[in-house]
Amino acid sequence: MELTKALELFNEKKRISMAYNHAFGVMSYDNETAAPKNSSIGLAKTFEVLSELAYKLTVNEEYFEVIDVLMEHIDELDPITRREAELAEKGLRMMRKIPMEEYTSYQGLLMEAHTAWVDAKLSDDYSLFEPYLKKIIAFHKRVAELCDPSMDPYDFWLNEYEKGLNTEILDKFFGKVREALVPLIKKVVEKGEIFRTDFMNEKCPIELQRQLSDYIMEVMHINREDCSIGETEHPFTTHFNKHDVRITTHYHEDSVVSNMYSVIHEGGHALYELNTGDDLIGTTIAAGTSMSIHESQSRFYENIIGRSEAFCELIFPKIKELFPVQFDGVNAHDFYLAVNKAEPSLIRTEADELTYSLHIMVRYELEKRMMSGELTTEQLPSEWNRLYKEYLGIDVPNNRQGMLQDSHWSGGMIGYFPSYALGSAYGAQIVHSMKKDLDVEKLVRENRIDIITAWLTEKIYKYGMLLRPAEVLKNACGEDFDPDYYINYLTEKMTSIYSL
Repeated sequence: MELTKALELFNEKKRISMAYNHAFGVMSYDNETAAPKNSSIGLAKTFEVLSELAYKLTVNEEYFEVIDVLMEHIDELDPITRREAELAEKGLRMMRKIPMEEYTSYQGLLMEAHTAWVDAKLSDDYSLFEPYLKKIIAFHKRVAELCDPSMDPYDFWLNEYEKGLNTEILDKFFGKVREALVPLIKKVVEKGEIFRTDFMNEKCPIELQRQLSDYIMEVMHINREDCSIGETEHPFTTHFNKHDVRITTHYHEDSVVSNMYSVIHEGGHALYELNTGDDLIGTTIAAGTSMSIHESQSRFYENIIGRSEAFCELIFPKIKELFPVQFDGVNAHDFYLAVNKAEPSLIRTEADELTYSLHIMVRYELEKRMMSGELTTEQLPSEWNRLYKEYLGIDVPNNRQGMLQDSHWSGGMIGYFPSYALGSAYGAQIVHSMKKDLDVEKLVRENRIDIITAWLTEKIYKYGMLLRPAEVLKNACGEDFDPDYYINYLTEKMTSIYSL
């Protein structure tokens, strides 16, 4: 096959494949936000049919030849097509190894698993979800064995989310974080209650919280013509192109802060997708380059910007306007201290910056052991509870607040959780570099977060997947990853807040 013909077929199949992915994404978003509960039964069948068609589109001898030809002429391709071809070849290596019936059956399993997880969480009945999780773990082991039998199965999936990542690297990273932060957490806990937090759980009408969500998106300079907000059990962000990005949140009447930081977190994800380069539109690389880099942006906005005193001073007048009774007698500094309170807690998504990585360590440890066969899915709840007691010093009262709290495993996201901790660490290193060029605090106080986003666009966002994760971090920071920035950031911030 000639290169010209290979490029023609590659672009045509890419166009169709992207349309399938768009359809899958819209159906998944609808399933999690608006569809009636029992719709998942029919939706699972639809996913199986469409997954089979999508599978056959690229898993065939003609497409294999297309990719082989492109890889043979890789140095002759323009940078965008070269990167698309490299990622297609990487994806195809896996698809070539997975039998079609197993792949399509797995897509249907994920739709059923999500519904089972929702039911299990609402009823606090892990047995409703456990059989699905067992099948998901088995599938991931099977795929790893088929694709690279020489590689540890969990390392295989870690590498899929973050090129080059493995348990050896993560064991060292988490070990360093644990060594530095556990003593700091102990000092903070020993200080006890030194500032007010009583106003944090006042009942705030959900309709007014929706108005706050709109305001937060405005402050973040998110274009609402390109980005919508929906409601779901577990907040997430999805995107179909840079002009169709969708964030979600979950409202709790007695925790306005939970929703607020959910919107800021998902808004960080959205800004990444909304600002990919126009030259990438219509390509397969118009998206964030990795889970960890993506999480660096969501947690950058949620914590480094969103929990800064400058940001609290910026938005607090609106909070007072919407909830004057609930925040009566509270000022912006009180609010800043309260949203930065650090203490061990049950729920990962509501954990403070200081203890957050311990939540990730629990999940990392459990995933690693399930994938190795050391831990069974039946044993998961008791082991989850044991590790929460060991790492965070708290008792888990039920599975709903324990191992059923996150939706990730129901979506087959094995190997994803470490990206949250890595993302937090990346964010601290990125802001250190940003401050060499920008007065970040001043910009936030002046409601010019758009300038911060513009800096990130030039360093990170516009490249989409054109650059690899390590290249993105080097481009933004001028150096390789160094977790000491994260440790120093948290140590300095908590020392100041708690007068340590």
